Amino acid sequence: MTISQTDPASGVPKSESILEMRNASVSFDMERGDSRVLNEVDLDVRRNEILGVVGESGSGKSMLASAFLDAIVDPGVLTGDITYYPENGQPVDVLDLDRRELKELRWEQISMVFQGAMSSFNPVRNIKTHFVETLTAHDYNVKEGMERAEQLLSDLYLDPERVLESYPHELSGGMKQRALIALSLVLEPEVLVMDEPTAALDLLMQRSIISLLQNIKEQYDLTIVFITHDLPLIADLVDRIGVMYAFEIAELGPTAEMLEDPAHPYTRLLLKSTPNLESSIDEMRPVEGSAPDPVNVPAGCSFHPRCPLADETCKTQDPGPYSVDSGHHVHCHHWEESADAIPMGADASSLDSFGESSVQTTTATRRRTDDPIVSLEDVEVHFQKEKGFFDFFSDPPVVKAVDGISLDIYEKDAVVLVGESGCGKTTLGKTAVGLQKPTGGSIKYRGHDIWDVHSGDDDEMSWGEVRRSLQIVHQDPGSSLNPNRRVKASLEEPLKRWNKDIDGNDRKQRILGLLDHVGMSPPEDYYERYPHQLSGGEQQRVAIIRAMLMNPDLILADEPVSALDVSLRVEMMDLMIQLQDVFDTSYLFISHDLANARYIAEKTGGRIGVVYLGELVEVGPPEQIINDPQHPYTQALRWATPELTVDESEDSVEDSPIRKIDIPDPTNPPSGCNYHTRCPEAREVCRTTAPEAYEASKAETHHAACFRTLDDHEYWQSEPIVDESD
Repeated sequence: MTISQTDPASGVPKSESILEMRNASVSFDMERGDSRVLNEVDLDVRRNEILGVVGESGSGKSMLASAFLDAIVDPGVLTGDITYYPENGQPVDVLDLDRRELKELRWEQISMVFQGAMSSFNPVRNIKTHFVETLTAHDYNVKEGMERAEQLLSDLYLDPERVLESYPHELSGGMKQRALIALSLVLEPEVLVMDEPTAALDLLMQRSIISLLQNIKEQYDLTIVFITHDLPLIADLVDRIGVMYAFEIAELGPTAEMLEDPAHPYTRLLLKSTPNLESSIDEMRPVEGSAPDPVNVPAGCSFHPRCPLADETCKTQDPGPYSVDSGHHVHCHHWEESADAIPMGADASSLDSFGESSVQTTTATRRRTDDPIVSLEDVEVHFQKEKGFFDFFSDPPVVKAVDGISLDIYEKDAVVLVGESGCGKTTLGKTAVGLQKPTGGSIKYRGHDIWDVHSGDDDEMSWGEVRRSLQIVHQDPGSSLNPNRRVKASLEEPLKRWNKDIDGNDRKQRILGLLDHVGMSPPEDYYERYPHQLSGGEQQRVAIIRAMLMNPDLILADEPVSALDVSLRVEMMDLMIQLQDVFDTSYLFISHDLANARYIAEKTGGRIGVVYLGELVEVGPPEQIINDPQHPYTQALRWATPELTVDESEDSVEDSPIRKIDIPDPTNPPSGCNYHTRCPEAREVCRTTAPEAYEASKAETHHAACFRTLDDHEYWQSEPIVDESD
C-alpha cells in the first residue's frame, strides 16, 4: 500500500515516512493514580533522516523510544497506532504483531541502542559471543554476519580482533558504546533508535561518536532517532528536532529554525538555560519551576505554570498543533508572541526578570596576593592495580592517576578541573581535600602539611579542623544522603558536631533559613522529608547546605550538576556561587563539560585547569582557556564542546584535532609528552621530552605544558610525527 497524501499533524508526506506514531499513550496504574508517561503523541520519522528528540528528565523521551518498538515494560499499557513502512513491502502495524513477529521487527528492522552500554552486555561473555548469539537467534549466516561485524567495528575506529576477544569490563566506556552500536547494526536494520547513547561519555568521545554516526548513517543507509537531554550535542547531527515536555511533543521543526527562532516558550527558555561557549554568560538563566508529576499533569497547556505568557486560555484549553511554517509545528496558543516576550541573543537584555540570574559576572580573574589556603606541590598519586591469576610472578601495573601536579587555591577562589574520564581529575580533587593520601609531594592547608597533622607530627593543628575545613559535594546526591534519615537529621549532624554551643531551636532556625535561601519553600515541609521524597535538584541543594554548615574553607564539588537536567544547571551553579559569597568559601570544581567550567569560572573570576593523564597541561583564566587555548588537548576539548548553532561544514572524525579517539592505557602512558600519541601538532622531540608548564600568554596565571608556547624551542626544528600507528 502506498500512501501519498500529506499528514496534517506533521506536514510530512506519508510516502516519505518510515515510522508513524498516532495518538500514542503509555500509562501505569499506580496506587496514587493513573501515571501517564506518554500522552497522545503524533510523530512521523522520515526515511533516511536523523530526528533528534530532546527534553528534561522524566519528559517521556525514553517511553517514546520504547513505544516505537512496542517495548514498554509491564505493567505499562501502550495504546494508539504505530506503523512501520519498510522500503519494500506492506506497512506493518507494530502493536498488532505477535511475539515472533515482534522479535523479527526488533534488531532486523528497527534496532535500539540504550543509554548504559555496560548493562547491555553480559559481563561474563566476550563481545564476540554477543554478536554470534544475536546472529544465531535471528537465523543469520554467522560467518557472513561476523564479517559484517568486523567491518562495522572498523568503521567505528575500533580494532575488531581486540574488541571481539575482550570482555565488557576490558573496554573503556566509549569503546563499549561503539561496540554496542556495531551490535545494533549487525542485522542490517533500516531504523536505529538511540536513547541517550552518549550521556555517560566525555566530550571528546561524545563528539567523536556524533561524527561517526554521520558517517555510518550515509554508509549504511540508516534512519536514526536520537534521544537526548543535551540540545547542543545534536545541533550538528540532526535534520529535525522535537522538543518534549510533560510527555507530549511541544514543538517539532527543522534544526536551524528550532535553534535560531523557536516558537514555543519552553523551547526558547530551554535554549537560554543551556550553558555554551558562544553566548554571553549574562544571557543564560534557568527555567523557573519544575516539570509536572505524571499523576497530576496540569489541565490545558501543561507548561502554563512555568510560562511567562500563560493566561486563562492556557489553563483550560489544550493547544495546537499550530503551523509555524512548512514542517514546523508548535503546541502553544501564544507562539506568535513568544519571540517578543522571550528574546534570544543580543535582544535578550530586554527580557524581564523571569528566571533572571542574580549572580553578577566577574570578568577578570582576581589578583592573588595573599597566601593560599590549600597548596599542592608536586603531588603524585600512583596506584598498583590488582594482580590477575597469571600475573603472580610479575610486578603489578602502576596507574599514575596524578603525576607531579602543583596548584594553589586561595580565599574565595574557584578552580574548575576539566578533562576526560580517567585523566585524574577526581583523584586530584580528593587528594586536595585530604580524602586520598598522596604517594609523593605534599598538600598544605594554611601552611600545615595535612598528612603530618593526620599522623600527629604537627601539634599546631588538629585533624578535626582539617576535616571540617575541607569538604566535598558528590556527583550523585542521592547516594551521599542517608535514605533512612530525614533532611533535618542530615543537616543537624554537622551543627551538633562542630557547633555544640548552639541549642536545638537555633539549629532548626538556621537550617530552615538555609532551606528557604536555596529555594526550598516552605522550608518546614522539606525539613521533614526523606531523600527519596526530593527531586535530584533538591537533593543536591541539601547536600550543598550540609557541606556549607561546616563553614569550610574549601569545597570539592565533584561534577555537582552533571546529573541534573540542562534547565537546572545554571540555577544550581548560580546557587553555589551565591553561597560562596555568604560563607566565604573556595571551590575546587570538577567537570567534564567546558561550557559549565566557563560559566563557573567567569562568574567567580576563577580559573580553569585542564588535566590529561595525571598532568595539569594548562591552567588559566576562562577567557584565555576558551578563546586562546595554547595546549592542543585544550583545543581538542574546545572543538568537542557542542554549540547551539548549526555547523554547515562537512565535519568528520578525520577533521577532528585528535589523531586517535581513545585515550592511552594509563598503566602504560606514552613517553615524553603524554599527549603526543593523539596530538596533530606532535613532533619527534615530543616522543622523548616532557614539557614543563610555560607561561602561555600575557595573563600571569596562564600556563601550558607545551613546547609550542616557546618561540625558540628545539620543537620547531624537530620533524613532525607521521607514524599514525604510534
